[in-house]
Amino acid sequence: MAVTEMTDTLDTVKTAPESGYTTSDGPPPNYFRIDFLLRLLLLVAAVISLVVLVTSKESEVIAVLPQPFGAIIRDAKFNYSPAFIYLVVALGVASLYSIKTMIFSCAVMSRPAPSAKILFGLIIFDILMAAIMASAVGTAGGIGYLGLKGNSHTNWVKFCDIYGKFCRHVAASIILSLFASIILVLLVVLSAYSLYKRSN
Repeated sequence: MAVTEMTDTLDTVKTAPESGYTTSDGPPPNYFRIDFLLRLLLLVAAVISLVVLVTSKESEVIAVLPQPFGAIIRDAKFNYSPAFIYLVVALGVASLYSIKTMIFSCAVMSRPAPSAKILFGLIIFDILMAAIMASAVGTAGGIGYLGLKGNSHTNWVKFCDIYGKFCRHVAASIILSLFASIILVLLVVLSAYSLYKRSN
């Protein structure tokens, strides 16, 4: 009788999978369908924001002397500000990153249990991308606020009352970029939650 019980115990140990979970519990949950949708939203937000910012150009006639004696045509473009150039680069990197990670999500979507190394790697890279986007949005937002309000203490005049269309483009791009940053934070939370559920 004791020999039979020992044989049953050994058979149970042998049939237990090596991935760390028992057959009765089933595999850890796979959230890569949600991950894929979030990365698709990230791609859409980053591309639209990039297009809106790159196309933000406006020309206005600026009077330097009483008209018609002196007036010049001045342009407002995104590449006149290092902060907006930084945001364009960050959006381009975020777009490429989202495409690569979407392909990766498709590849592991059908797997019953993605490995902990995959989830940890996604957390690290998503955090780095979120930090880049957050810093770019903050920098561009600061310059945009100066353009909207100016700064009387440093004699920086506001220009959004002159270049209204340009400022609307920039504002829309910053809002979409902020949305992309929030999506990246949600991706970090999702991967961390998946890793937590896997450990339990």
